[in-house]
Amino acid sequence: MHRLLIALSLATFSDAQTRGSTQSPVLATIHQFVDGFNKGDTKTLLATCADQTSILDEFPPHEWHGTGACAKWISDFDADAKKNGITDGLVTLGHPSHVDITADRAYVVMPANYTFKQKGKPVSEVGSILTLTLQESKAGWRITGWSWAKH
Repeated sequence: MHRLLIALSLATFSDAQTRGSTQSPVLATIHQFVDGFNKGDTKTLLATCADQTSILDEFPPHEWHGTGACAKWISDFDADAKKNGITDGLVTLGHPSHVDITADRAYVVMPANYTFKQKGKPVSEVGSILTLTLQESKAGWRITGWSWAKH
C-alpha cells in the first residue's frame, strides 16, 4: 500500500511538472503581450500576435479580425484612450483558471484587472476575464484570438 501511494504521488507530481512545462511557453507569450501593453511597447505587444487574429474588447468598434488586427486594435485603443482622457493603463493577470493545450493549439482563460486614470482620477475594472487562443509556429506561440470580458 505504501509503495502504491508513493507511485501515485510521483505520477501526479510528474504529470503536474509536464503540464507546467508545457504551459510555460504559452503563458510567457501572454505575459509578453500584457507587459508590452503595460509599458506602452507596441513592438513587443505586436510580436505576440499571429498574422491573422480575432479580438473582442469593450471599446468601439468592439471587434477586430484578420491581417493586422492587433495593430489596428492598439491604434484604436490609443485613439479611444486619448478621446476619453485615459492614461496610465495597467493590466494585471491572475492565475489561469483554464489552460488547454492540444498539439500546436492552446486555449487559456484567466482573471484580469485593469486600472487606469480617467481625466486624472483613478479607475479600476476588477474581475474581468481574458480569454485567449494561441497557435505554435516556428517563431513560437502566437496569439490568434483574444477577448476581454469586463465585469
